[in-house]
Amino acid sequence: MTEAKLAPNLPQWMIDHSNRYLASGGTDGHMYTINQPDRPALTVPSLMLTTTGRKSGEKFMFPLFYGQIGDSYIIVASKGGAPQHPKWYLNILANPEVEVQVGTRKLTARARTATGEERARLWEKALEFWPPYADYQKKTEREIPVVVLDPIP
Repeated sequence: MTEAKLAPNLPQWMIDHSNRYLASGGTDGHMYTINQPDRPALTVPSLMLTTTGRKSGEKFMFPLFYGQIGDSYIIVASKGGAPQHPKWYLNILANPEVEVQVGTRKLTARARTATGEERARLWEKALEFWPPYADYQKKTEREIPVVVLDPIP
């Protein structure tokens, strides 16, 4: 995989999680347990997404929760319900070829935004692995994108 660095301005818990994930080669951190106020603890699968910066051309890594559909992975551009899309999503719109690490597996994939019926179906799947997405959608007027990462053979 191309040399990449953690995205700037990540919250400390994401930095800590990413460092553990990367230092272990994906054996520690793939399944992430998070405790949120007023919610039961959730254990969620996480991957490391590497995008190419749309302005800088540099490689940036982002830890994201995911689901799997066949050989593809789904991720959600929620940014916690913020009014703007996360930077990683803007990066994939500019350059959809990404690098992905899922546990110890590393691959190249093409990212695409699900639309229509596919988005509706995948949104429901995303709510299964991370129910708080429903609350995030209520906080913002934008439709939160569901992204499919299709492996490139």
